[in-house]
Amino acid sequence: MHALASMALHFTPSPVVVHRAVSFFARQQQHNLRLTSACCCFSANSFRGLPFLSPCTQLGKFAKLGIGHHFRVCNMATSGAAEVLSKDSLLEWAQKDERRMLHVVYRVGDLEKTIKFYTECLGMKLLRKRDIPEERYTNAFLGYGPEETHFVVELTYNYGVDKYDLGTGFGHFGIAVEDVYKTVELIKAKGGKVTREPGPVKGGSSVIAFVEDPDGYKFELIQRGPTPEPLCQVMLRVGDLDRSINFYEKAFGMKLLRKRDNPEYKYTIAMIGYGPEDKTTVLELTYNYGVTEYDKGNGYAQIAISTGDVYKTAEAIRISGGKITREPGPLPGISTKITACLDPDGWKTVFVDSQDFLRELE
Repeated sequence: MHALASMALHFTPSPVVVHRAVSFFARQQQHNLRLTSACCCFSANSFRGLPFLSPCTQLGKFAKLGIGHHFRVCNMATSGAAEVLSKDSLLEWAQKDERRMLHVVYRVGDLEKTIKFYTECLGMKLLRKRDIPEERYTNAFLGYGPEETHFVVELTYNYGVDKYDLGTGFGHFGIAVEDVYKTVELIKAKGGKVTREPGPVKGGSSVIAFVEDPDGYKFELIQRGPTPEPLCQVMLRVGDLDRSINFYEKAFGMKLLRKRDNPEYKYTIAMIGYGPEDKTTVLELTYNYGVTEYDKGNGYAQIAISTGDVYKTAEAIRISGGKITREPGPLPGISTKITACLDPDGWKTVFVDSQDFLRELE
């Protein structure tokens, strides 16, 4: 194998030049040549007109060639430069990016009935409501504190649709309460449906109960002391727990908080998130022995997470095996930048630029 020592390449924003550069690197690999160090700087506009999905996708081609050490895309189309770094640098950045779970989106058949249940039975507050008649849907945001600092639910009512299939993949939401028994009595008094009476969890000592909202979405009530984030869990079922943990740690920058196997009941759970369970909202991933696929239905939609850079986030997800379903960039008509992806099981997540999110709330 021959080595081309250190090489620095600077390209003008020409699609033809970039295309030639890609071909050049490919030829080096074909002839067993190796670049020990390479530094390339492109304008995002350089990729326009090329038969590739995006600048990030194009840089992904470099990564596959095994030469991605110091690649950078300067996105001239945005207010700030967005860097696309090497795989190791991107994954390191994802770990350091300050992120927070913002809200979870799902569809309901009777918005007013659901709002009443959440406010009267679950103690949530209606934070805001918006109607989009031209798109024929209405949103309502509810939670236990302002959206700037708390995880909330975003309910979506589509005009004329009164029922959804919840599937078998979505599990439940978790709510921390100081007294599960009293909370259940209150919910019963308000006409709520209790599907599991209060008592210790199977294989553990935590006191829990389960209730259902008008659409059949389950809520686990978890007895816990005072917490700044009562809406504390979103449970999703996955087909390969270790694969999912690896993806969420690398691509999303989450931390594995704990893992518990329950062979007696043939399931394993993993708690993963951006902070401790008693202070932040976390994902509860559940693996049922021998089950590798689930029906996702059409009720549950996605989780939204804040990020400092949607462009870097999209590339970190891509190189970690996730599927980008919306390339990073501003939403039409507004400046809020987002990107959307699917995890290995097909669960959708939307990443939202942190500063744009706060400006949108204003």
